[in-house]
Amino acid sequence: MENFTAYLQSKNLAQSSINHYTDYASKFFAYSKKEAAQVEKKDVLKYLQYLQNKKGYENITRRNHLIAINHYFTFLLKNEQVANNPATLIKIRGTHKRHLYKIYTPEELETLFDTYYTLFVKTFDDNHIPKNQRKQSALSKERNAAILSILINQGTTTKEIDTILLQDIDLTKATLKIQGSKKSNERTLPLKAEQIGLLMHYINTLRPQLLEYHTADSNKLFLPMPEFSKRDTESATLMHVFKPFTSQLKSIDKNFVNFKQVRASVITYWLKTYGLRKAQHYAGHRYISSTENYLPNEMETLTDDISKYNPF
Repeated sequence: MENFTAYLQSKNLAQSSINHYTDYASKFFAYSKKEAAQVEKKDVLKYLQYLQNKKGYENITRRNHLIAINHYFTFLLKNEQVANNPATLIKIRGTHKRHLYKIYTPEELETLFDTYYTLFVKTFDDNHIPKNQRKQSALSKERNAAILSILINQGTTTKEIDTILLQDIDLTKATLKIQGSKKSNERTLPLKAEQIGLLMHYINTLRPQLLEYHTADSNKLFLPMPEFSKRDTESATLMHVFKPFTSQLKSIDKNFVNFKQVRASVITYWLKTYGLRKAQHYAGHRYISSTENYLPNEMETLTDDISKYNPF
């Protein structure tokens, strides 16, 4: 299994996944009592049935075992140790739990942004906030408006927002680079014309003020703020801001659930407008199957359009 482990490491999988896959592959061969070259599709199906009937495993656990077997035979194929992969065409249904969100249209997302900016930036009443904390509060809300602009237009994840560096944004070319990770591909996305002024104001005016609360220079585009009781921030991550930010948006729109819903809405629009491959690229998905998970949302939107324009 050492060579198999090295193969999994070359795919940049998490160490926990590597440990599971090597363990699951070993268990399969212990059950089948066959050499790899002798294994057929029926042997894999029999093992999956054994996991269900004898072990009582749920579909999602059986799927993980199947993924491990598939990885192992793919590894053997690449090394020309087997002639085919008996697990390649086997699928286990019922392993994805669909999250049912309201899918926002681009116009609805724009309205969500405009409402947030009006209520929490332009006309926000800060009389209930202590005077020595009002500047921090205002900077946080304006920073959040810039973040929301990217979430609803570029469809990034909240984790990706936290990794954007100052040099990743090019306002002259109107582009934003999103760095890759173990689960996503690097990509460069176009900025919309209406974002330029907002982001320019954030970078040139707001970000220097946010830096005043940091004891060390940071190259991140979006910076966290300290707790209200502190002068400087000790946090290097922005992730803690999204919980109160979510609460603010929920107070605006009762249909708002979380920022995954925003990303799902943007990807659904991309699928409908640009097709599967371009949506995959824009979303940063490594595998087309990840993008295909959003197709039911696209179909539901299409069904709504058909009902609207063809009521009979």
